[in-house]
Amino acid sequence: MASEPDDGQQPDEPAVGAGDPTDGASEGPVKRHGLGGETDGAQDGDEDEEAEDEDDEDEDDDDEEPQLKYARLTGSLGGLYRNGDATSAALVAGDKMIVGTHNGNIPSVPLTPSNSIHIATSSIDGNVCIASLVDPKDVLLRNFSRPVRAVALSPEFKTDRSYLSGGLAGKLLLTVGGRAGTSSNSTATGGAAASASGWLGSIGLGSNTGKDTVLHSGEGAISTIKWSRTGKYVVWINEQGIKIMRSNLRLDSADSESAWKRISHVDRPDGPGWEEMSGVWKGNAEWIDEKALESDEPLTEKAAQAQRWVYTPTNGMSRQPSPAKAVTSKAVEKLVIGWGGTIWIIHVSPGGPGVGKHVGERSVGSAAIVAILRTDCIISGLSLYTPTLLVVLAYITPDGDDQEPDSSTPTKPNIKGKTASSPQTETSPRGGIPHRQNALSPELRLIDLNTSEEVSADSLTVSRFERLSAPDYHLGVVPGASTGLSKPVARGALEGLSGGLWTAGLTATRLFTSAPGGQGSDGMTETGSSSRETGKASSAEVSQENSRRPRSRDGHLAAAGPGLKIYIHSPYDCVLATKRDLEDHLEWLLSKEKYEEAWTLIDCHPEAISSRADRPTGDSPPSTPKGRRTSVEDFFADDASTTTASAARVSDSAVEKEKRRIGERWLQQLVQSGDWRWAGSVAGKVLGTSGRWEHWAWEFIRAKKYDEIVPFLPTAALRPPLPPIIYGVFLGYYISRDRMRLKELLDGWPPELFDVSGVIAAIQEKLKSDDVREDTIEGGETGRDWRILTEGLAQLFLADSRPREALMCYIRLQDADTAMSLIGEYHLLDAVADDIPGLILLRVSKEQLRSAPRSELEEATADTINLLADEAQYGAVRPDVVVTQLNKKSYRLFLFFYLRALWKGTGSPGQTRHAERFETDGMMLVEEFGSLAVETFAEYDRALLMEFLKASQSYEFEKAYAVCEQRSYVPELVYLLSKTGQTKRALFLIIDRLADVSQAISFAKSQADPDLWNDLLEYSMDKPRFIRGLLEEVGTAIDPIQLVRRIPKGLEIEGLRDGLSRMIREYEIQHSISAGVARVLRGEVASGMDTLRTGQKKGIRFEVSRLPRPRAGDSSAVADSTTTDADEASGRCAGCGNPFTEEETEPLIGFVCTHVFHLACLLHYPPSTTLPSPVPDAATAEYGGGSYSGRSVGAKVTHARLIRSMSLSAPSAGAAKISDGCPVPVHRTDGGAL
Repeated sequence: MASEPDDGQQPDEPAVGAGDPTDGASEGPVKRHGLGGETDGAQDGDEDEEAEDEDDEDEDDDDEEPQLKYARLTGSLGGLYRNGDATSAALVAGDKMIVGTHNGNIPSVPLTPSNSIHIATSSIDGNVCIASLVDPKDVLLRNFSRPVRAVALSPEFKTDRSYLSGGLAGKLLLTVGGRAGTSSNSTATGGAAASASGWLGSIGLGSNTGKDTVLHSGEGAISTIKWSRTGKYVVWINEQGIKIMRSNLRLDSADSESAWKRISHVDRPDGPGWEEMSGVWKGNAEWIDEKALESDEPLTEKAAQAQRWVYTPTNGMSRQPSPAKAVTSKAVEKLVIGWGGTIWIIHVSPGGPGVGKHVGERSVGSAAIVAILRTDCIISGLSLYTPTLLVVLAYITPDGDDQEPDSSTPTKPNIKGKTASSPQTETSPRGGIPHRQNALSPELRLIDLNTSEEVSADSLTVSRFERLSAPDYHLGVVPGASTGLSKPVARGALEGLSGGLWTAGLTATRLFTSAPGGQGSDGMTETGSSSRETGKASSAEVSQENSRRPRSRDGHLAAAGPGLKIYIHSPYDCVLATKRDLEDHLEWLLSKEKYEEAWTLIDCHPEAISSRADRPTGDSPPSTPKGRRTSVEDFFADDASTTTASAARVSDSAVEKEKRRIGERWLQQLVQSGDWRWAGSVAGKVLGTSGRWEHWAWEFIRAKKYDEIVPFLPTAALRPPLPPIIYGVFLGYYISRDRMRLKELLDGWPPELFDVSGVIAAIQEKLKSDDVREDTIEGGETGRDWRILTEGLAQLFLADSRPREALMCYIRLQDADTAMSLIGEYHLLDAVADDIPGLILLRVSKEQLRSAPRSELEEATADTINLLADEAQYGAVRPDVVVTQLNKKSYRLFLFFYLRALWKGTGSPGQTRHAERFETDGMMLVEEFGSLAVETFAEYDRALLMEFLKASQSYEFEKAYAVCEQRSYVPELVYLLSKTGQTKRALFLIIDRLADVSQAISFAKSQADPDLWNDLLEYSMDKPRFIRGLLEEVGTAIDPIQLVRRIPKGLEIEGLRDGLSRMIREYEIQHSISAGVARVLRGEVASGMDTLRTGQKKGIRFEVSRLPRPRAGDSSAVADSTTTDADEASGRCAGCGNPFTEEETEPLIGFVCTHVFHLACLLHYPPSTTLPSPVPDAATAEYGGGSYSGRSVGAKVTHARLIRSMSLSAPSAGAAKISDGCPVPVHRTDGGAL
């Protein structure tokens, strides 16, 4: 028998009193959303002003986007409410949603994949039933003889088979063990049978019916029990307050004695009504998994929902990093408790070695109250939505119905315009349908923990809410679905929602021995989850207040999406609340006609539309699985199909269509408001088809809003293209009213967009009128509009393939660059052949023509002159045409530029590859104007004149001489005289006119005429300066003796000595150079003779050629037989004396003296000589050993090397004999051998 504590408080338990938070905790009332403080709802003041304030507040709320979206799942749970049944308890935990009904049915619906497969239920008849959803035989039923309001399975129930329970008996019981498939009674009831069963079981003699241990008692009914997520701690709530205990799980060996010891407690608040209602108001406790919370980003943003985006004019929409979640320490577990109208946030920390006065002791753990919030409602459920946002299911009590949960909490005006009062006292029966008819609809609130302000409060108008009370509502939170695919996905995860009760649902008949007792089912729990209290039933309907457009969503899609999911249960309703996504934000923007933000949202996040395209089109729900699931594999099987690539293409198309649709609404909104300028800018972004562009272009034209739309008209060709008349209308408008804008449009619009000929006609008509002339002043500039229209006309002529007309326009505009470019590109020089001077003067103003220097004029006309020179080569404009027109205008300078360009062949830079040919051709063209060229060159370029006189033969001598004589060009005259043979006249011209002795000497040297030297000497004899120049510079051109003899006696010549010295020095240098050259020549001759003699002395190797043998009877044979002895003597070896035969196999060496040796004989000549070198002996042995032709390859190589070395050098005595000549000491005087 388990012992029971004497009192409800352990001596070592740290107590935390109600309203006395621990250090660091914040306490205060929750401020209603939109209110600056805690203003009482019954403020003094004028009622009309108060009503106006409420109306303004409602309008503000209408403009504020909701924080959450809601999906009504009631229609998908039709089988749950059949036969008038209603839910009395609900739990959402782990991977399932478990619902208990008044009829005793307990259906389970899988939500997310996990392995939580045991559920526990409790009822007012005292039964606790634990069943497995996988194994139908794994069922435990235990009776505690008193109503059980809360039950909580151990997180490790699968192995330790333990759970906690409590109820009206006020005992917190730990039950361990029990045999599956049996029904047993609690050993803590105190009966004789229970005591005997427990005693026999403890000694191993009884059946395994389980053991119950009383962990705590004596503080009133227990309404809530919850294990922490790690299983280390247990929290329960009774009528006296909140208790936290250390469990027996995950204990170290040093902390084994800490099992089931209480850590802390929080007393209930002492406000009015708590004494009576503490047992009625059910406490709600939630252990928080901070990793599963939503982020602290704003739930609704203007530009982005899933991501954080910021808009800047320069960068557009740019992503900003999301703030990091504030996660508490790993060892600390966060607990949120809502009871009555008070909320506690508690951090539970593990124990450890004591410090200070507790050194040597180990603490069980500690609990710190972080914050206490007081609300104006009864809390039916709560949890954390984000690290700083608390979600609360609030039950709003009618006015004056009950006392407030806390006297310190004033009555506050509801954000919907209602007055929220204190929670009511429940007077209706707990087990049946209540009889009250004045209850208000519940609210789902989000409270900011940092500021204690309500962020949002959405009223849930469920069906028959007027008859429900606070315990009838339940709230459960499921973490967001994981994006990974590592876990198996449950088959038909929401099939139970759409097709009736799932077969895993358990009925009271299966779970309990007493079916009627199931109607009072008060609590249920799942593995690792707390219980939920029973409630009353009615059907439900979900809506949102604040004039928000209600929107119902398919429960399958809402539950399958990412993010945290909040399930709200009433007896006849199931509502799912989730974070609003991009699509929800988009629909809200559209409902508020915020088309600009909606269009920007789709532009930055196409997925806001693609999510619609990805939805299945069919409305039929999936089929409900048939039959019983007999295995875990069947339970987690997946029948879902995947999307295809075509869906992505459909999505892209849908995005563009939606953007255009919303864009046109935005555009229409701006037009209706009269904001045409902004509407034009928007049209450039949102209109994507030619049809819509045509419609809106005409709208702007009819409204005469040309300036507002023209910058945004599409310049790229659309398919199909816009009608050209639209662009023509705009151009026609600006031709007559704004020529500056016309210039911008013609520069920016491709000519393919409009009718070019029509615009040309309009501009020409405008130029013919009197209001646009060259002398009219616009904007302080003379002829500005005339120039703009003429330039535009030239551009259009080019676009219309009429370059000649365009050239005329540019010439009128004095636009030389463009005109020259057109002439060069289209070869249009013939078009201006009648006005060559005008073409040349394109870049020359009248002022420049009068006073500009030659260099400036040359630079201004360079391009035109080069172009004319190029065209002269091709014959487009003949030089005679250019020369005639320039002569007629007396433009001699420009004529000079032209003739010079022809002569030098300096055409355009693109012709440099053919510069040499052009220069030759240009010279031939200038030959036609020889005398004219002499005149122009003599006037402007004297150096070019001399070049032309020397190179050309086409000019007239008399005219050229007259021109040079007129300008006193002596060098040119000298050249002309010498060219005609008048050298003496030319010489005297140099002497008389130039008095330049050096030039006279050079001229005489160039002519090489002795008579000319005599004339120069005769002329110079009475001129000392000339005599000295002759002595210094004549050199060896004339006889110096003759020069000296001609000098008159007694003539004083300054510098005579230096002149004679220089002349003598030149002769000495000349003599020395000649002597040196002679010596070098003699040495070269001697060296050459030595080389010749050495070569002649060397032996010559040759082979004996074999002559064909004579035939029989041939006369030559007779001749051979009559060979003389002299012939035989000359055919013998000079060494051995043997005659040479045709069969000689050894090489022969012959000398110029006619001695011939066998190679071996030469090497051993005279025969008594023995050579020291072994190489010749080896070679001789080789030669003498057999036929030459039969030697081996090695011997042949050695032989060749030996012969070569003997012929080129003398490394040995034998080689010296070959190199030094014939070794025979005595030769005949006639050159033959003796």
